Amino acid sequence: MVDDDESLRTALLRLLDMAGFETRGYASAGEFLLRPPPDRPSCLLLDVRMPGPSGLDLQGALEERGVALPIVFLTGHADVPSSVQAMKGGAVDFLEKPIQRDALLAALERALARDAVRRAASTEASRLRALFATLSEREREVFDRIVVGKLNKQIADELGSSERTIKTQRAHLMIKLGVDSAAELGALAEKLSRSPP
Repeated sequence: MVDDDESLRTALLRLLDMAGFETRGYASAGEFLLRPPPDRPSCLLLDVRMPGPSGLDLQGALEERGVALPIVFLTGHADVPSSVQAMKGGAVDFLEKPIQRDALLAALERALARDAVRRAASTEASRLRALFATLSEREREVFDRIVVGKLNKQIADELGSSERTIKTQRAHLMIKLGVDSAAELGALAEKLSRSPP
């Protein structure tokens, strides 16, 4: 939680601790950037208006750094431009102070669920990239042509190889990637193209 109001920060951290959350409090955006939490399932409860960089500034800084931390904004001064900017920046929710306990807990649960989905997608993307890295350069060339719908004979002609060699390389790359058909290779290629870094 990042909020410059120490009494509110203390009260909300106490409430969240009692609700079973592991919490960490910061008095400013700068303090958060200097001592970020460890990379583990988490979300950020963030005040909009603070001395120095605002919560919206912190949201932008995290995006620039590639930190995909789900954010729930809290504000005592709600205005449409701020809420629109926060939501366009990917915020999970934009809540007004004083906050109702159940609304806060529900928003944090949604944020943690979003983080779980993102982490699962990132893990799957890493697994796919590791699988793809096991392919030889020639197997990658064959893979690239299979997924655009080329036949073994066409691939052999393009790569200056025999159709039989292409069939062998195709079989090897399918074994390495753990797929049984060209359709599965296409689905794998689609996942790789959409996967987060």
